Amino acid sequence: MIWGAVSSAGVGPLCVLKTKVTAPVYQDILEHFMLPSADQLFKDADFIFQQDLAPAHTAKSTKSWLNDNGVGVLDWPANSPDLNPIENLWGIVKRKMRNKRLKNAEELKATIKEIWASISPQQCHRLITSMPCRIEAVIKAKGAPTKH
Repeated sequence: MIWGAVSSAGVGPLCVLKTKVTAPVYQDILEHFMLPSADQLFKDADFIFQQDLAPAHTAKSTKSWLNDNGVGVLDWPANSPDLNPIENLWGIVKRKMRNKRLKNAEELKATIKEIWASISPQQCHRLITSMPCRIEAVIKAKGAPTKH
C-alpha cells in the first residue's frame, strides 16, 4: 500500500507499506507522514484533513488520535472517487508509468516516488480548485459516476 498527501500547495512525501493497514499502523502514518506534510504544505495555516472510510481511518482509536492532535477531518461520503483528488493524482502516476519496463519492486517504488515528486503545485492547485465543479457534477448525477 502507498499513502500520500495532496493539497492545493502540492504533494507530500509517500509512505510505502508492506504490512496490512490497521488502526495503529495508520496512526503511525499520520504521525510520521501526514503531520509533517501538513507542516510543509500549510505552514501555520489551518487545514481540514480528508480521508476515505477505510476501517483504519474510522476506528475509534484513530478518531481519538486525530482529535488529540487537533486535526479536523472532513466527513466524506463512501465510494466517491470523483470527489477524491488523490485518485486523480494516482491516475497521473499510472499514465506516466504506462510504458515503463520495471524489473523489480524496488524499481517500481522508486519510479512511483519519482513521478509523484514531479507532480507540480500548479497541477494540485487546479485539481483542488476544481472541487466545487466536481461536487456539483456528483449532485447532478445523484451520486453516479461523472466525467471527473
